[in-house]
Order: sequence, then C-alpha cells, then structure tokens
Amino acid sequence: MSVPHVPLHVTGRILLDGEREVGEMWVRDGRLSLLRPTPQGSSATELEGWVVPGLVDVHCHVGLDAGGATDPATAAKQALADRDTGVLLIRDAGSPLDTSWVADRADLPRLVRAGAHLARPKRYLRRYGLELDDVADLPRVVREQARAGDGWVKLVGDWIDRDLGADGDLRPLWPADVLSEAVAAAHAEAARVTVHAFSEEVVPDLLAAGVDGIEHGTGLTADQIVEVAHRGIPVTPTLLQVNQFENIAAQADGKYPVYAARMRRMHARRHEQVRALHEAGVPLLVGTDAGGTIDHGRIADECAELVAAGIPAAEVVAMATWRARAFLGQAGMVEGASADFVVYPADPREDIEVLRHPTAIVLRGRVVAP
Repeated sequence: MSVPHVPLHVTGRILLDGEREVGEMWVRDGRLSLLRPTPQGSSATELEGWVVPGLVDVHCHVGLDAGGATDPATAAKQALADRDTGVLLIRDAGSPLDTSWVADRADLPRLVRAGAHLARPKRYLRRYGLELDDVADLPRVVREQARAGDGWVKLVGDWIDRDLGADGDLRPLWPADVLSEAVAAAHAEAARVTVHAFSEEVVPDLLAAGVDGIEHGTGLTADQIVEVAHRGIPVTPTLLQVNQFENIAAQADGKYPVYAARMRRMHARRHEQVRALHEAGVPLLVGTDAGGTIDHGRIADECAELVAAGIPAAEVVAMATWRARAFLGQAGMVEGASADFVVYPADPREDIEVLRHPTAIVLRGRVVAP
C-alpha cells in the first residue's frame, strides 16, 4: 500500500534558477505549484528556509565499487547515500551493473544512465566496463549502449599504456576515425557521448569527433581550453578524483616514471586548471566520481573543492542545480514539475559549507531526509 502524499507549504527564499526567486510555493500529490491552491481541507507540513532544486551529481557510478559490479542492494545503499546529501538527480557515468530498476524505486534519486564504460583490454580498471578486443567494434557497441541507456554513452578516452615499459604513459585508446564513427553512431541513436580524458593528447580527436562532454579534463592545454569554451563542451572536473593523483603517482614510481611525473604535474595544478576552465567560459558541471574508490554522498566535498579552486560559491550552486538539470534535460522548479528540492538554513551561495546541513530534502513530493 502506497503512503499518501502530505501537502507541503514552503516559504523563505526559493531559488527557481539564477534569475528567478519566489517567497512561497506549494506541493500537492508530489507536484510543485507556484500558485496559491484552493483550500483542500487538509493541513500542510510547513517548510522554511533557502530552497534550491535537488542537487545533481553528473559523474557518479551507482552499482560500482573497487572490485567492479556490486549487487543491487549495495547499489541502492549507494544511491541512498547520495540522496541523503541532497543529490536527487544522478547521471551515472558508466556502471557494469544494469541499474534500470532504479527508476522503479520512488525512494531513490532519479538516474540518467550511460550504460557500461567502453574501454580496451589492459587499458582501464579491471571489471569496470566492456573491453573491446577489436577497436573496429566500437561504433557497433556504442550503438548498443546508446539503446540500452538513457541517452548517454561513456567512453574511456585515454589510460596508461603499460606495454611501453618504463616509458608507459597516458595514451588515447581509439583511432581517430573509429572514434568519429562511434560518436556519429551515438548521435544517430539520439544519445550523447561523454569521455574520460586525463591527457592533452586525446583532446584533438575528441574535438574532431564532436563529443558532448569531457570528464576530468586535467590535461587540457590553454589553446584547447579556448576551443572547448568556443564549442560549449561541458567539462566535469571531478576534483575529488584528481586529489588522488599524487597517490596514483606514488604507486607508479619506479616502474612507470614518465606516467608518475605527469600525474604529479596534473595534481599540482588542479586548482589552477579549474580556474582556467572557468575563466575561459567553459561550462562546468559538478561530479564526485563516486563509486570505485570514492565513497558516495560527497557532493558537498566536491562543491567545496571547486570553491577552493577559485570558483565563486554562487557559481558552484548554479552548476550543481539548475544548470545541470537543464543540461540533462530534466525539469527544475517549475509549475507542475515533480517536487524535488532541498531546504537549507542559510544561503549556500554565500557559504558553500551550508550544503552540508540541509534541513529538509524533498523527493517526489515527500520529505525523505534528514
């Protein structure tokens, strides 16, 4: 038996987007209304504070941990950990587990799936994705993943090539012509392609292929940043992941010195890189890269890292809410939309640490946390 929706009356500073703000809204039967409703004869729960659309983690891996695919119960716990920090919409940036069932769980965040990572044998983390023995298969497999997901495909663009021995370093995985054909195949299926990209060497092929997103972007040069900005390609910096580059370099010391040196350089200039992206006008999105080696539920940490890099808190809040929702084609706080929002005791645009202290998280019209 389903639990009936309790009407909500929300007051305070309600930030619909970067330009519009109201002082009052209502929720009935899980839907938002900015118009005062006709009295229904039932009392409403009162919520008050600073209100923003539900947070969005655009680079997250539900159903993945350090060993590969999890069981569904663990995947649900991961999604709940994200939800309870205010993340109500996730773009899953690759998972070896079929998580289509998440859509049937009203208590879990909305999930936009990208299917499995596409990589090559020995050129990515083991048990994380589909490994293609023949690069010529990429367009066909991209088409399959586009049909299996929710409008996104995730490619691994570069990884260390250990076959080079001591000279082993980040190298592109796919021939340029095959990559272009694969992106075209995704677009023909009305899907977009986002690509894991640490190095600068992979970027020209990504631009030539017309990819729709770049994950990490740690190797983008100044000229490449200008071009990415000109094309309006969004970049998700995943600073929590980049913070681990020093540890990755330490593990590679001795055996892969060239690779270790590169990872240290990118780690050292991680904040400078993000500032350069922002100042050039590159659309930035917020993603924790949770799953694998990073715990779920760390959206506030990622946002704090972006502020530490020099991006104003107000920009980070926009990146994590209404801008990300628009990018993913998901409704924000508009008349009749699903009531997915977070209430805070103060303005997170003034102090990003406020994101750690939600007073109410509302998903599909129900208060689900704290």
